[in-house]
Amino acid sequence: MKQISSGIFKDENRLYTKNLILGKRVYGEKLVDVKDTQLREWDPTRSKLAAAILNGMNINPIKEGSKVLYLGASTGTTPSHISDIVGPKGIVYCLEFAERVFRSVVELQKDRKNIAPILVDARKPEEYSWIEECDIVYVDIAQPDETEISIRNAKEFLKFNGYMLIAIKSRSIDVTKDPKQVYKEEKIKLQESDFEIVDIINLEPYEKDHAMIVCKK
Repeated sequence: MKQISSGIFKDENRLYTKNLILGKRVYGEKLVDVKDTQLREWDPTRSKLAAAILNGMNINPIKEGSKVLYLGASTGTTPSHISDIVGPKGIVYCLEFAERVFRSVVELQKDRKNIAPILVDARKPEEYSWIEECDIVYVDIAQPDETEISIRNAKEFLKFNGYMLIAIKSRSIDVTKDPKQVYKEEKIKLQESDFEIVDIINLEPYEKDHAMIVCKK
């Protein structure tokens, strides 16, 4: 077992985070005790961030103490692992629009006090303008205008020199185009909005027609 970055461990092709809440699973994942630490296995088929890391993402800016704005928290699988990484001194603002899946994030927050569930539309940052400036904006919303929504939120909430990670689902943006062309066009949108592209990672075989774009404000 090797620690590869803040709070993240790897054993061959398996990824783990240090469990913030001992003995607690979130989605039936395996728990592993290593010396005085408990690890939660991080399934790359259920988390695009895990897929990006396993596929060689150059920089993972999420670390202990980070403040993260997460757009599209869904049931909270990836937010729970980010919660492990940032620890008690960090916070994950979890925005979700669908009330049905949002309930799962609310349940998570009962144990994980560094998770802040917010039921809101990410297209309307004025409705959650009270959120502090964050170190990271993480986006997984599978909408045709996902990049535009990301830029709007980053301009409002991302610190200067902060990082934005966008999980691009090419079929949600334009089903008629080759995924590589979609990634290129979204990259250009970010560059034209003064974001530096740090990395683009294809997420196959874990996620078909997906890429993770890492950029810096």
